[in-house]
Amino acid sequence: MKLHIQNGRLIDAANNLDGIGDIYIEDEKIVGIHHAPAGFHAEHVIDATRQIVCAGFVDLSVRLRDVSKETYVAASSGVTTFCVQPDISPIIDAPEVVKHLQELAELANYSACHFIGALTQKLEGNELSSMLSLKQAGCIAMSNGNFPVKNLLILRRAMEYAASHDLLFIYRPNEFSLSNGGCAHEGAMATRYGLPSIPEAAETIALEQCLELAELTGCRVHFGQLSSRRAVIKLQQAKKYGLTVSADVAMHQLHLTENDVTPFDSNYHVLPPFRGTEDCEYLRAGLLNGTLDAICSDHQPHRLDAKLAAFPETKAGISTLETFLPLLLKLVNQELIDLSAGLAALSVKPAQILGLNTGSLTIGLPADICIFNPNLEWQVNSKTWHSEGINTPFWGQTLKGRVTHTIQAGKVIFNLSESIV
Repeated sequence: MKLHIQNGRLIDAANNLDGIGDIYIEDEKIVGIHHAPAGFHAEHVIDATRQIVCAGFVDLSVRLRDVSKETYVAASSGVTTFCVQPDISPIIDAPEVVKHLQELAELANYSACHFIGALTQKLEGNELSSMLSLKQAGCIAMSNGNFPVKNLLILRRAMEYAASHDLLFIYRPNEFSLSNGGCAHEGAMATRYGLPSIPEAAETIALEQCLELAELTGCRVHFGQLSSRRAVIKLQQAKKYGLTVSADVAMHQLHLTENDVTPFDSNYHVLPPFRGTEDCEYLRAGLLNGTLDAICSDHQPHRLDAKLAAFPETKAGISTLETFLPLLLKLVNQELIDLSAGLAALSVKPAQILGLNTGSLTIGLPADICIFNPNLEWQVNSKTWHSEGINTPFWGQTLKGRVTHTIQAGKVIFNLSESIV
């Protein structure tokens, strides 16, 4: 398909783009920006007047319940590439599982669904998985998800194995002996309502241990879903002294704190937990100064029954893909981040972490593109929500900003209005 996107505001920090212009697409790639290549005749035209055209989003942390359903949710949210965490069912700890999931993604016509292999067998934290086999099967990185590695020697061996095969290790730092099955931040709210709590130290101690092992083993480490002030400080110090590591933050952690949590509403039950106001401020500052490299959705859709018990007994996690863009725009409207920098944290920066040749509006690269209306208001309700997981604290709220078109490898995989001319 030869596709022409016209009159949109093109924004791409990777190429210093910010202005009204056109994009020309052919053979799955961008072949022209502002000017059509010689002999180009569009088969379809998308009028992006008063809309923003940017690179498709690259999401570092997604969990799927139904591949066909959630790939559509990703497309409707402007996400053209995402990584599936290993702690889903079935656990991604064998090449056969990877192949099965790849087939499901192909059936859903979503070509850029990447899988993170399990660091240990069955994620039990005792024996290393066959990481090389998982890499050969197509896994883009290794992780133990939200499950613990039993001791530091096993973690060291896993990181040495990953380093020897040039595998990215994705680690959510959490010292399980300290978190001890908690469900809320160790602060005023947990104390007031008697909720099992998770101290900030559970994150920072695990982070510091992994930083030491990263220096020892030479393993490429990406820290996922940081949540605390001291974690940002420790990571900033490590980067200052030359350690090559990266990190992301979940979008909802940039908006909500323990003060927003309603203790009887399990939609606020998330791991890591929503922490204090100062933690949230440090996460925002860390994003601005480059300590935190990217923003992920940490999408975890749950069925209704998973959230019906008492707060500590419910499953942790929020369905977040569909609020991904509106929450970024909220930060922009609050003048907490520049739009170009915010979009880069959703696209080119996570792509660079994964070593993918996408995430920017560059001639010759795959045409992975998101077009959105930044002023379109919509209410989060059953008529506008696509995910089977309605576990979101933003239910019923009116948000601003909505994706109108998502293009993946030159193919329109989502069209809000079905108005391609």
